Amino acid sequence: MDRKLETENYLLKEIEPSDIENIHRGLSNPEITRFYDVHFSTLEETEEQMEWYRTLKKEGTGIWWGIYDKLDNRFCGAGGFNGLDKQHRKAEIGLWLLKECWGKGILKEVMPKLFEQGFTALNLNRIEGFVVSDNTKCKAALEKVNFKYEGTMRECEIKDGEKISVDFYSILENEWQQQTRSAQSTI
Repeated sequence: MDRKLETENYLLKEIEPSDIENIHRGLSNPEITRFYDVHFSTLEETEEQMEWYRTLKKEGTGIWWGIYDKLDNRFCGAGGFNGLDKQHRKAEIGLWLLKECWGKGILKEVMPKLFEQGFTALNLNRIEGFVVSDNTKCKAALEKVNFKYEGTMRECEIKDGEKISVDFYSILENEWQQQTRSAQSTI
C-alpha cells in the first residue's frame, strides 16, 4: 500500500497524528459534516477520528490520505478506504473537502488515483460509496466518476432524531479497467 499518491495537481499523504488540526478544521465545520456520522467541536474530540484512522491501519480494514495542493502544500481534505473486506474484495470509499476547495474538480482528479490504489494495491473487485439520499452534490460527483447507483436503503439511519435514507453506489474492477483503457486510447 502506497503511503503517498500523486496526481497532476495533488499529493495524497497517509493520515498521520500530526494531521489532527487539518482533520479538525474539516470535521468541525457543520457545512462539511452535515451529511456525515461524525462532527468534532474540539481538537480533543477529533482525537476519536485520529484513533479511527490508526485502527483502520492496524486492523488492515482501510487507509486514508490527506489531500494536499502541490503548488502550495495547502491541505484540501481527506479520502480513502474503510470497511475493507478481503474475502469479498470490497471496501467503502470516502472523501471530504474543505469548503474553500469545493467545486475545483479535486474529486474528479483524486478519485481515479484512489480507484487505482483500491483495484491494484488492495486487490479489490468492488468499491462502494454510501451517500445520504439528500446529499445531491455528492451523488452527482460520484456519478461523474462513473459510480453506478444501486439502490436506496430507506430510513436506515437516525441522525439528530431524523430518519435518514442512504443511497449506495459502486464501481467494479472490470468497469474501472474498461474506463482506464478507454481513457488511454483517447490520449
